[in-house]
Amino acid sequence: MKVDEFFAYGEKVPGYEVRVLNEREARAAAAILFVGAFIGLTNGVMLGTAVFSKYFVTFFAVDFTMRVIQPRYAPSLLLGRFFVQNQTPEYVGATQKRFAWILGFILAWPMFYYLVIDFQPNPIKVLVCLICMALLFFEAAFSICLGCKIFNLIKKDKATHCPGDVCEMKIKEPIQRFSPAQMMILIITVSVMSYGIYAYMTKLPNKTQLAKKLEILMMSDAQLEAIEDAKADAEFEKDDF
Repeated sequence: MKVDEFFAYGEKVPGYEVRVLNEREARAAAAILFVGAFIGLTNGVMLGTAVFSKYFVTFFAVDFTMRVIQPRYAPSLLLGRFFVQNQTPEYVGATQKRFAWILGFILAWPMFYYLVIDFQPNPIKVLVCLICMALLFFEAAFSICLGCKIFNLIKKDKATHCPGDVCEMKIKEPIQRFSPAQMMILIITVSVMSYGIYAYMTKLPNKTQLAKKLEILMMSDAQLEAIEDAKADAEFEKDDF
């Protein structure tokens, strides 16, 4: 392979005026990474260990570095290719995917530093982790590339060949539209699910380990210090008796 071809981003496919990538591989890879991130988060929250997360974040950072340089050799995309190799490719523009993966790259390396190099559990780290998981979930479940949407907002030259052809203007088919009854069911479903999550996180603070762990993770250093001081005072008073 020639050097210029090695660094050329995306693949040449007849019928496409721009270099493209296989969205099916990207979605499969996003699902694989989401599972890893979910396991790491649940291990940290429920078991109080970051061992799995350290290995996963290292893999995540290296993987997104490879995606930005040359996705042809990114480990997660190769795993995704293995699972979808018998499916018809869905080609999407490589430029906007690279932009989206640069965002992942920007999130990955600070996570690597604060989790692997200098372990510092804090609310910002949890928030970054949740943002990464949300991006992966939208990609895997709905084929929605949020980074690609940001690309279209800030770039003068709009992206083409987006997942599901969302970049190209088109009229929705009848099966894609909502009737009033369907819209009402959708609103009720989202409302009930949102309230269920809220109730789980707030109504049962002393009954779920998840809520306890999240509450501690979201505390500031000052709040954690105050809790430790209160425990020390309680121990001191207990010793006096």
